[in-house]
Amino acid sequence: MASRYPLGLGREVLGVAPGEPTIASVLQDSGYETAAFVAGNPYLTARFGYDQGFARFEDFMHSTSSCKNVSGTANGSRVWSDLNRHIERFSRKTKVTATIYDELYFQYCQRQSCRGVVSMDQLRRYPSADVLVSQAIEWIEALQDQPFFLWVHLMDPHHPYYPPLDALSSLGVSSSVSPQRALYLNSFWNRFDIDARRLDRHREEIVTLFDAGVRWVDQQLSRLVDGLQKRHRWSETVFAVTADHGEEFLEHGNRYHSPVSLSEQIIRVPLLIRTPEISSGKTLNKIFSQIHLSPTLLQAVGVTVPSSFQGNGCWDQVVCGQLPDNPAIVECTEGCNNPWQVADRVRPRLMAVRETDYKLVIRFRDQAEALYCVKDDPLERQALNADVEKDKRMRLWRIAGSHLRESRERRDPNLMLRARFRDIRLRLSLAGANGDTAQIQGPFEIADHG
Repeated sequence: MASRYPLGLGREVLGVAPGEPTIASVLQDSGYETAAFVAGNPYLTARFGYDQGFARFEDFMHSTSSCKNVSGTANGSRVWSDLNRHIERFSRKTKVTATIYDELYFQYCQRQSCRGVVSMDQLRRYPSADVLVSQAIEWIEALQDQPFFLWVHLMDPHHPYYPPLDALSSLGVSSSVSPQRALYLNSFWNRFDIDARRLDRHREEIVTLFDAGVRWVDQQLSRLVDGLQKRHRWSETVFAVTADHGEEFLEHGNRYHSPVSLSEQIIRVPLLIRTPEISSGKTLNKIFSQIHLSPTLLQAVGVTVPSSFQGNGCWDQVVCGQLPDNPAIVECTEGCNNPWQVADRVRPRLMAVRETDYKLVIRFRDQAEALYCVKDDPLERQALNADVEKDKRMRLWRIAGSHLRESRERRDPNLMLRARFRDIRLRLSLAGANGDTAQIQGPFEIADHG
């Protein structure tokens, strides 16, 4: 949104800084009507600046609270709860008894949780794509001929996987996947007391649920295109489809997209751009970092790219089908599954430099590196030995070093301060609302922790 690297304002900063230019604010200042429909993702809310530049911003957080929250645990009386805790403590004395307890308790919780479950809609944590697309089409209808910028963020392929039955039907598997079965599969896939070998027995079914979510997004995007065509806006529309991350399904023993690795399954995402100028489909097999997406889209509609954008506009090259062969930088904080907690955000950096044939992954936690030849080893099964491809390894290291230096040099202290103070105000307000002053804790100092 802001054409900035995720850690460009320091690891403590989450989201878009107050007053930071984004593609939405730039287009709004250029006379565009702007709207965003975001499917209940708590990290993409106004609290973290994502509403900036949008005249209408719907995050659907109110609708997610009404969804059934099935945690896979069972409720019971105080006596049964106390008894269960005693049994659990006893079971932990040996590995065998602990395994037996975990399995029995999991199966018991599933039987309890499935009671009263009648539909996928009851289980889904996020509003379905058809809900957001319907509202987006209604918004477009009211615009008449005004230029507009629309952002629709869909969560249907995101875990937990509860696709609509229509999506499963389009894959021909609706009869074999009931809501109760989907609940069981998602709960089983979320277990961390079993190994990848046992998880693998249900991998195919989980992937089917994921695929159905992707199919549903595809169908709803098609409906959005139909809506634009019926209102005679399609011929003048730049239409971009992409994702913020991929998903792992045990390819490296991992699930979901937790930032414990930067595998291709997580960082390689689709990017499709349609414009009136490009009449026929082209596939560009080049590395394209999403930091370049916003400036490229601005160039496509003839709007000046702000100097704060770190990415480069590549519109002329896209039209010509000749993207520059530049590497992409990927960075995050390793293992940060809960960015609400400031302490989680300042974990060690995890970084990758990806070019056409090679990828260097750097773990700052243990000062380790791994170089992969993704051309010959696309599944990244084996990192290259340290004495192999030394020149390529050093070239990627130099790119990483340049990125770190430039990140520090380009860091805007005003934006960083605003974002940090926003975070402090947010924590103070939450603590005050909960009556819990213990939540008001550091680090409050404005410092650079790398």
